[in-house]
Amino acid sequence: MPISLSSSPSYSVLNLKTRLHSPLYLTTVKRHRLWSPTPTKNYNADFQEILPGKYSGHLGAVQARGSWWNLPGVQASESSTAKPVTVSMALKRIWGLIGDDNWIVFLALGALFIAAVSEISMPRILAASVFSANSGESAAFSRSSRMLILLLIISGICSGLRSGCFAMANTILVKRLRRSLYAYLVFQDISFFDMETVGSLTSRLGSDCQRLSHVIGNDIHLIIRNAIQGTGALINLLTLSWPLTLPTLIICSVLAIIFSIYGRYQKRAAKLMQEFNACANNVAQETLSLMRTVRAYGTEGEEVERYKRWLDELAFVSIRESAAYGLWSMSFLTLYRFTQVLAVLLGGICIMNSQLSPEQLTKYILYCEWLIYATWRVVDNSSSLLQSIGACEKVFHLMDLLPTDQFLSQGVKLQRLMGNIQFVNVSFHYPSRISVPILDRLNLAIQANEVVAIVGLSGSGKSTIVNLLLRLYQPVSGQIYMDGLPLDELDIRWLREKIGFVGQVVYH
Repeated sequence: MPISLSSSPSYSVLNLKTRLHSPLYLTTVKRHRLWSPTPTKNYNADFQEILPGKYSGHLGAVQARGSWWNLPGVQASESSTAKPVTVSMALKRIWGLIGDDNWIVFLALGALFIAAVSEISMPRILAASVFSANSGESAAFSRSSRMLILLLIISGICSGLRSGCFAMANTILVKRLRRSLYAYLVFQDISFFDMETVGSLTSRLGSDCQRLSHVIGNDIHLIIRNAIQGTGALINLLTLSWPLTLPTLIICSVLAIIFSIYGRYQKRAAKLMQEFNACANNVAQETLSLMRTVRAYGTEGEEVERYKRWLDELAFVSIRESAAYGLWSMSFLTLYRFTQVLAVLLGGICIMNSQLSPEQLTKYILYCEWLIYATWRVVDNSSSLLQSIGACEKVFHLMDLLPTDQFLSQGVKLQRLMGNIQFVNVSFHYPSRISVPILDRLNLAIQANEVVAIVGLSGSGKSTIVNLLLRLYQPVSGQIYMDGLPLDELDIRWLREKIGFVGQVVYH
């Protein structure tokens, strides 16, 4: 029976996937194929012309594309049907991965609370000991000194316990996250791997999962710690003088507003940078694994240019994120120094009006410093948290995928498999290439114990017939029968155990 032959040119598979799933597909220039017969640029120059020894001094990635702050491909990247990952969703997922080992986190949180309270109590006792020594009150000075030593010991022990427990939780999280993600990927339908690239998936398993490990060990840990210390500093300030505390609260509120704008921008930038890193890895993995083909066609320069395009996109986003971070740092440091000057000026006025003692002013300045510092650490680690979650959003989307129904359904198991195979009007095209038909109304009958060799040009559908017989894909139309029963009614695992298969790629 006839098998329709595909006359489409041979593409670089990875390049095709990169174009289809790139967040810049709708916004960037058309990319070249791996071995294009008519390259638009002469890449047969020598190595020195392809890779110059001295780079130009201008920042090519900074050139504006519309508004300077616009991030490329955000609209295209976020137009997918995948639900955006919020902080609460990510934390809930992480907590589920820790599972029965959550006692480690509870122990770490308890040690964190004790250490934070001990540290925030020190400025008041320190100021009291200094002024008691200045006034010659030896008993008060001795009492304050003993209290400081006790708090120092408690803080040191609890800080070490806190750090060790969070590090253990980190290790558990990364192990289970990578194992879970790998399991979700392995049980996906074959068509999923036609649409996704190996380089992108390995990047998710490696760098993305490792990036998410910072959420517990650094981000959540330091956010809670500094939130407790900031709250303690605020309580101490209010007990000293609430009118003097009001300007500090206003400055902290301004910092929070600025961060809310910067945090959203940083999360979007982090997501794009992870995407561009994955696409650059795809290009590198494809080129290096097919180096003989690249060398045979003499397209080394074109491959360098393809890789450079993704690096340019990565630099484009990174430079803008760095500029945004510079503006945030400028805002914080300006307001931080302003708080210090304001505390001295207002405190000095209160002392001259006999509304505040020098000891109270010292405590006020110390706790103002502590409150602003805690606010900065909370904001900075919140920024890191948003960046980590934004960068790992693809990981959570992959973990939300359902396994192929072939692993869930139960089919018929024949008592004896004879091996009579029949293809009836079977048509098929690959999900990643809908416009390229592979089989067109194929009719084929193979009897039991019959030896059949199927020959044809590359891309004519020989391997596709075997893939359909193994139910790696479903026909677009038509039906396949095994011993008179439709193939999709048979138990798929039982069927594959009965079929001997030697593929083109060696499997260890």
